[in-house]
Amino acid sequence: MQMICLRNVPFVDTDSLGAAEGREALFRDDHGFVLYLSTDLSIPSGEERIVRLGAREALIWLNEAPQEQGSFWI
Repeated sequence: MQMICLRNVPFVDTDSLGAAEGREALFRDDHGFVLYLSTDLSIPSGEERIVRLGAREALIWLNEAPQEQGSFWI
């Protein structure tokens, strides 16, 4: 598995209304692309997710404008 890109996405935690940061990492393996999403696990709403992406979705994620980053959390 090879990491392609890593980025941090700032957001407002809905429980505490405090500033928080999510992390997104795009990996490539033998079967395609894997997007790893995580937020600060020390806050009550912290979570981790793994999403398998096709080549088109991976390109969309890579080319998201800064104001659109974090769209894969929805």
